[in-house]
Amino acid sequence: MPFSFPRVYPILDSSFIPAAGRRQFLLRLGSLLAEAGVMLLEYRNKTGSDVELLADAAILRAVLPLGEVKLILDDRADLVDLMAFDGVHVDAGDVSPVEARRRLGAEGIVGTFGGSGELVAGILEAPVDYLAVGPVYATTTKQTTTPPIGPDGVRRLREAAGPGPVLVAVGGVTFETARLILGAGASSVGVAAGIFGKADPAGEFRRWVSSLG
Repeated sequence: MPFSFPRVYPILDSSFIPAAGRRQFLLRLGSLLAEAGVMLLEYRNKTGSDVELLADAAILRAVLPLGEVKLILDDRADLVDLMAFDGVHVDAGDVSPVEARRRLGAEGIVGTFGGSGELVAGILEAPVDYLAVGPVYATTTKQTTTPPIGPDGVRRLREAAGPGPVLVAVGGVTFETARLILGAGASSVGVAAGIFGKADPAGEFRRWVSSLG
């Protein structure tokens, strides 16, 4: 596996990026995250054009240097190389994990959805570095009709997966619930609103890392 996952997996959803002053916002945010010690960041933009995605990515890559911070792109395996990103997260409707791995090669980070009520059939054989599971709680940053599974659901998925696979628990994770979710067997918690919905995302990230390690 090319990367050791931290306990906190920050997800920058485009809904937290203002339309006005977008470039300056990302420059400042990325610089502050770098100072805060972020080592992994997912960029998720499900509605923007390719031009917008590439422009945002260029800023993030410039302030979060290659080789120091791993950048994961949501959905778009076809743009990873153009963005000089390190990996991709693919779900149903995107390219398959097998195709994503073929495009990124052995050193790229590939993640996919692993399950909610139960593991996706055959998912443990997929050529991926991590499995996202959930939603743990109701979420406002990603459209889904899947009911929340709670920490008990995370525990069941860990038991089904065994100790090896990296499980990133996502969906409505808060600072107050993160430790409970990790205690249920998640390797990492994927956090969008819990960090980027705050007035000081970099400071909030520091607080999470200080608490969770």
